[in-house]
Formats: sequence, C-alpha cells, structure tokens
Amino acid sequence: MELQVLLLRPIFFFFLLTSLQQSSSARILTISKPDRHDYAASARWLVSQNSWGVLSTLSVDHEGAPFGNVVSFSDGLPEKGSGIPYFYLTTLDPTARNALKDQRASLAISESPVGTCKRDPMNPTCSKLTLTGKLLVLDKGSEEAEVAKKALFTKHPEMIDWPEDHDFRFFKLEIINIFLINWYGGAKPITVDEYLHAKS
Repeated sequence: MELQVLLLRPIFFFFLLTSLQQSSSARILTISKPDRHDYAASARWLVSQNSWGVLSTLSVDHEGAPFGNVVSFSDGLPEKGSGIPYFYLTTLDPTARNALKDQRASLAISESPVGTCKRDPMNPTCSKLTLTGKLLVLDKGSEEAEVAKKALFTKHPEMIDWPEDHDFRFFKLEIINIFLINWYGGAKPITVDEYLHAKS
C-alpha cells in the first residue's frame, strides 16, 4: 500500500501543477464575447481581450523572408480599446529593425489564449484574426505615443522597468486589411471602417 502511494505521488503532483498552470494563465474577461454574426465586434473583442500575438515583418537579414515574432500588445485602457494595436519594441530585436526598413506587417491572434475556446486553435469555431498593414514608429513625446504608453504599461506593467538603454520605442499597426474566421464558411467580410467604429 505504501509503495502504491509513493508511485502515485508524482502523478498527483503532475496533475496539481497542470491545474495550477491552467488557472494562473486563465484570463478574466473584461468584455463578454459578442454574437458571432457581428463580425466587426468579434474582431475588436479578440484584440481587446488578447495580450500577445505573432507580429510578422519582412526580414532585412534574410532577403525579405517573412519573420514572425511573439510580441505583447495593447489597443487601449481596459474597456476603452481603440482597436489599434500598440507595441513597445526594442531596435535590438529584428521586428523593430525590419519595420524601420519596410513598414509592411501583420499581427495574428487567436481566441485560444483568452480561454473561451476549448477546441484546437485551427478549428473554425475558435476565432482567429490577422490584421495586415503598416508597422509605424510613433514620434517620441507625441500625443499618440502617450496613449500607447498608457495602454501598454497598464496591460503589461513589467514593461515599465525594461532597460532604457535598449532603445525601446512605441509602434502602432496602421490597419489596411482584416482577416477574421470565427465560424465555418471562410473569412468574414469586415472593412477597416467597420472595425474601427464597432461597438463592443
């Protein structure tokens, strides 16, 4: 009996750690999920509830090959998002350097990290969004740079203490095209104007 307990103990701790990890990564939603037929609101919801995504640029080091990088972002203060993703990037990283040479970029995010989708991230019912446009550096001290700073430092307070000598700069994605899948039937039609003026 004692041997059985010893053998089962590692399994118990494995499941305990797994459950703790899942609970610690769970997101507390600030806005409930919109009706899936409201495509613009669904896209805005994904952006507001996510904190990171894959930002792709064209590599200056690899002859223009696509370069995807996991980055943190924010589109505004809680429940006051604008839909415009802001980033705090260092020029020591390829993503910022790429954007300074070629502004073309895209940001891909999924419903999966939000915690409202229990299916495989590729399942069409697990919403996914790609915003394509231009990754623009914001002028230091500008009004929009202050907006980006508040949005990012509120959602990602760790950023406040990032090294000043690493040449971090505020960027935004100027959206040109929107690709959303939130159900079966392929990409859903959304214009940039519909997206930016969607009501949560």
